[in-house]
Amino acid sequence: MNYKPILILLGEPYSVFIELFLKTYKKYILKNKIKIPIILVGSYKLFEKQMKYFNYNFEINLINERSINKVKNNKKINIINVNHKFKKIFEKKSSYSNNYIKNTFRVSLKLLQKNKACGLINGPISKKKFLKKRYLGITEYLTSLTNTKETSMLIFNKELSVCPITTHLPINKVANNLTKKKICSSVIRLNDFYINRLKIKPKIAILGLNPHCESNSLISEEDKIIRPALKYLKLKKINISGLFSADTFFLKENYKKYNLVIGMYHDQVLIPAKTLFNFNAINITVGLPFIRISPDHGPNENMVSKNVSNPLSLIKSIDFFKRLNAS
Repeated sequence: MNYKPILILLGEPYSVFIELFLKTYKKYILKNKIKIPIILVGSYKLFEKQMKYFNYNFEINLINERSINKVKNNKKINIINVNHKFKKIFEKKSSYSNNYIKNTFRVSLKLLQKNKACGLINGPISKKKFLKKRYLGITEYLTSLTNTKETSMLIFNKELSVCPITTHLPINKVANNLTKKKICSSVIRLNDFYINRLKIKPKIAILGLNPHCESNSLISEEDKIIRPALKYLKLKKINISGLFSADTFFLKENYKKYNLVIGMYHDQVLIPAKTLFNFNAINITVGLPFIRISPDHGPNENMVSKNVSNPLSLIKSIDFFKRLNAS
């Protein structure tokens, strides 16, 4: 069976990602003989030099956009080169970094638009330095680049996944950015994703915004926005329950009843998810024309070059594509 390749964008040059890929290639891709071709998009020279630094000696298959269809396996590390100027192999962000990252996205999106790949995994990117406040996050950046109307951030784990309705938004702006329409469209999008891609009819829980799902102010977001959304979603035959208070929901006896938890803001659901699963989770952008996954960790600049970082989230990212191709 011929599989379309997975593109892995190498992301921030000053990060732990190349180290993580090398560990993943040795411990997971080669060991398990992963059949889906994996193609890196990034600097060949930077990758090669960091590979030598970490004492690996893998063969590299340098390809181009035209020869991508000829890649059938992962016996060599397949890479499409994107030029990047650097002086040191572990160099803090330079004036060239942003253009380099933009070009890796440009190459990857061009291949995806031509249906040459099954999806994209992007390495970590410093949102503050790269996006410069133009977008809230890479989710929103890719939503804009692909002219997609709406997307949802799904932090996926096979035991329990979470989705924040608002993403990388300051806490004082959350309430003003919640609407019934936004909640309903996100839940419907995620419900369809579970049914159509994962072949699961999900059990969904929804959390309130305020402590104990109540507010002493004149406006209660629970009464004005979230409960009406919940009522509408139930009429749509979506298996959703709530409202639940966030302070007690993630006790074991509660969360094990559900596949997916909908929260109102980023840390309301990401803190408990990361506490429960550590690196055993991946960030999926649901709603793009292709599957986009980001390992659930950042550039981790404090650990660059130390060779101690955990590759589990990248392994889980590749494993997710393997699961989709098997279904």
